[in-house]
Amino acid sequence: MPDRVIIVGGGHAGVEAATAVARSGVEAILLTARADMVGAMSCNPAIGGIGKGHLVRELDVYGGLLARAADEAAIHYRMLNRSKGPAVRGPRIQADRKRFQHAVRSRVDAQCRLKLHEGQVDHLLIEAGRVTGVSLSSGDVVRGSAVILATGTFLGGRLHFGLSSCDGGRIGEAGAHPLARQLRELGLPIARLKTGTPPRLDGRTVDWAALAPQPSDSAAWTFSPFHSGGKLPQLSCFITRTQAATHQIIRDNLDRSPLFSGAIEGVGPRYCPSIEDKVMRFGDRDGHQIFLEPEGLDDPWIYPNGLSTSLPLDVQESFVRSLPGLSQVRIAQAGYAVEYDHLDPRILDHRLACRPVEGLFCAGQINGTTGYEEAAAQGLVAGINAARFVRGLEPARFDRSDSYIGVMIDDLVLQGVTEPYRMLTSRAEFRLHLRADNAVARLGRHAQALGVVDEVQSAAISNQLIDLDRTRRSLKAHTDVIRQGADRAALLEIDPSLETHDAVLEEAMADVLYEPYVERQRTEQDRVRRDLAISLTKIDDYHTIAGLSNEMIERLQRSQPATLAEAGRVRGITPAALTAILVAASRAA
Repeated sequence: MPDRVIIVGGGHAGVEAATAVARSGVEAILLTARADMVGAMSCNPAIGGIGKGHLVRELDVYGGLLARAADEAAIHYRMLNRSKGPAVRGPRIQADRKRFQHAVRSRVDAQCRLKLHEGQVDHLLIEAGRVTGVSLSSGDVVRGSAVILATGTFLGGRLHFGLSSCDGGRIGEAGAHPLARQLRELGLPIARLKTGTPPRLDGRTVDWAALAPQPSDSAAWTFSPFHSGGKLPQLSCFITRTQAATHQIIRDNLDRSPLFSGAIEGVGPRYCPSIEDKVMRFGDRDGHQIFLEPEGLDDPWIYPNGLSTSLPLDVQESFVRSLPGLSQVRIAQAGYAVEYDHLDPRILDHRLACRPVEGLFCAGQINGTTGYEEAAAQGLVAGINAARFVRGLEPARFDRSDSYIGVMIDDLVLQGVTEPYRMLTSRAEFRLHLRADNAVARLGRHAQALGVVDEVQSAAISNQLIDLDRTRRSLKAHTDVIRQGADRAALLEIDPSLETHDAVLEEAMADVLYEPYVERQRTEQDRVRRDLAISLTKIDDYHTIAGLSNEMIERLQRSQPATLAEAGRVRGITPAALTAILVAASRAA
């Protein structure tokens, strides 16, 4: 069996997984049904946001593609929560779709040890409980020591346009149905989720003069500190709002919505609901804000963020034209819903390896998540760990106290999902430390130790850490004025020797500002680690532990927590149950 990793799917999870495998020194074969769609933005033309922007910055430290592709394609920058503290600020950009995809694809093509092949994967090849490759619909077989499934919305995918539906994972592209059937036949726990997309509008038919513009940030910042290159021309977004008439049109046509007719059984994302959901769940509101986001510098299409829908086209035309500025708008592509299969992520370990099938890893929406950023970060974790599995190395662990990547992986494999999982800063216990601006400081040494960054980036990480340490030490003399609210300009007046890269100085200032609170969190973190580091690996069967409910036993058996701390994060596990587990672990030791 060749020492290679096969990656199934060319979306954001797939390309990050494939390039991470290759950067780890192992041959990667990236299989996708359509090579021309590798790295495409299936839904909104944006990267980042609150929580999501943190993931992008962390991914970049490990040599990931997303941040640099975003910087190369950015046509609108916005730092969300700028008026709040650094811990909850969220970098976000609007991207030119074509330029973004080109930036991703060019990196995939340039990556050594990575081969891109076009083909539809129908089956996993499994021998003696271990995956040995895949078979394609063409009849060809590709052998490998590990397989990463990054199937996105294509696994058992079905598209819904009003009460009409058809097979597919994205408009114009077929779903992966034989593979979905095989996973069910293997007895893996599978459920259905749904997502949706809004109609695309022809910007040439919008009355822009009637709308409020939202210009790009004037402050200069990038997603990647390692990015070098020019900035594209910047475009404004525009804001409109649904009206009472909009809501009435939607209410009058709910019988034609697959969401309310029962045609869709999958659960949709709570934090990105369809406009039908918004109207029904928040019926007391007089309107919902809609952001009109450009899709490219030379592309007339507009993405109306907040108008996701699966109502029929005639209804979409009616309610969209009820919005200010859109009375004459033409819909270039109708919105639709996608329903697809996902695995219960509790069958995965922290490597994102599937416990029932050795050598099988999963990343992205197949694990019950939503969003480019969540998918890409999982691709990184699965790719690094699949490569280490092939090479016989210890797994790479991403701790929730050090990264949002770790928070997400921990949440997925221990708690599972009841709806599409989206990263939020509120999910992290140590978010004062897990800021978007200090990803290199938190994770740079880890990335170097894993050997997934090239010499140029490794040197840049070292230089940035040296510069940051020097700046922090210089700022110690000015702690009082920083905590009194002094900004960069005021500090430079006091001490001109602090002149350094803007981002480094701002990061160091935030470190000084938060230091007492972060230190308190570290003390708490150390205590938690000490008290809850007890191993549970010798507990084979939770049915034998008295005092656990059937629901607790089922969840523990499925998630197989490695430590008492992990058991405590499994949903529904009470303090009394933890005590019973602790006693059982002590007896088994």
